[in-house]
Amino acid sequence: MTTTARGRDNTVRICFLGLMAAIVFVVNYLRIPFMGTQLHMTNALCVLCGLLFGPSAGFLAAGLGSGLYDIVAGWGAECIITFINKGVIALVAGLIAWGACRKDTLTRADYVRITVGSVLGALSYVALYMLKTFVFGQLLDGLTLDAVTLSMLSKLPGSLINAVFAFIAAPILFSALRPALRLAGLFEKL
Repeated sequence: MTTTARGRDNTVRICFLGLMAAIVFVVNYLRIPFMGTQLHMTNALCVLCGLLFGPSAGFLAAGLGSGLYDIVAGWGAECIITFINKGVIALVAGLIAWGACRKDTLTRADYVRITVGSVLGALSYVALYMLKTFVFGQLLDGLTLDAVTLSMLSKLPGSLINAVFAFIAAPILFSALRPALRLAGLFEKL
């Protein structure tokens, strides 16, 4: 591959990363009331970032889109935490599944890796969100251990509902996008 072709591929990759970060940013605004919580696609798209771009670039796209949302929405003080927490979703999914995602032909074992990566990526966010709730409650708010535990328990069902949605939706979105991107000759450039 020539230097010019490699430069064009990098430009395409950067454009897709920016586009995906923008999509992650926008979907933060789309929330659906569901069973006493807010169902949103953000975590699903963070998983998708890991499946499409791999662990490091996926981390960047998912983290940037989510961190920028925090800044714009008035939670700027937490944007670094959000950047890391949402980026970790893509990082974990990408570490587990990206090797399978990159293959020309996917086998049943590859789909299992994609599913496992999606599940563990989505659940990693639940764990980090519970840790954040604990640390903020104990250290910043000075709550008792019982009060922090109640706060965590109140947030857990909504977080798990969003995790389930993420690890169901992300592989479906990936399976829909992959053939179109491959047909256009773009998938290999991601």
